[in-house]
Amino acid sequence: MRGMTAFLKKEFCEMIRTYKILILGSVFFLLGVIGPLTAKYMPEIMEQFLPQGMTLALEAPKALDSWMQFFKNVPQMGLIIVVIVFSGMMASEWSKGTLVLVLTKGLARRSVIMAKFLTATLLWSGAYWLCFGISYGYTRFFWDERTPRLGAAAAFVWLFGVMLIAVTLLGGVLFRGSYTVLLFTGFLVVMMFIINILPSAQKYNPIMLVSSSMELLEGIKRIEDFMAPTLITGGLLIASLIGSAAIFDKKQL
Repeated sequence: MRGMTAFLKKEFCEMIRTYKILILGSVFFLLGVIGPLTAKYMPEIMEQFLPQGMTLALEAPKALDSWMQFFKNVPQMGLIIVVIVFSGMMASEWSKGTLVLVLTKGLARRSVIMAKFLTATLLWSGAYWLCFGISYGYTRFFWDERTPRLGAAAAFVWLFGVMLIAVTLLGGVLFRGSYTVLLFTGFLVVMMFIINILPSAQKYNPIMLVSSSMELLEGIKRIEDFMAPTLITGGLLIASLIGSAAIFDKKQL
């Protein structure tokens, strides 16, 4: 347990030293601010670019427009940044040879996997919920409206991000290069989009957690509709962690 705690401290120190905390914090802070501001002022900005004398009939912005920006920006930009930032969490250990030192001192290999996963998950969670909190604050400031099922929609996106971290960690155990890890994780996501073409597979596809958020907020889908993809996402997360630990146990350093 002491070895695990020491390795966790080492991971957090490395996150600070390599500016990963600063990068994720800055990116998600900006995403949290940009969404509500874009929804609020985009109609006015568009009017400025119209030819003189021409008018454009636009609906007054509302809270749902702000959350549409949030649930578009975070999956399309935020999660990509997360995968890029964490794609080297094992590659750097392979290249520096630091794992040999900690493992020869008695640290269990599974503890390395769990420490890497916990550190990345805590960093993702902090950045994500910071972004959500900023968006929520600005949205309530501009529009005093309550959005039903908002917490559930946000939690589904968070869970998908945790699953991506576990998959990225698995890629880091399988391959020694960060670019290969990116290809591995990207391939999985692309396969989800391809599978989503099949109507019968859509209700089970984990990609639904990040692609159907607005349908949930608008009442087109119910929370119950997300239960199957949530369970499958959780299964992929656990399978990735178990696979990472099992493969790393047999991996030659």
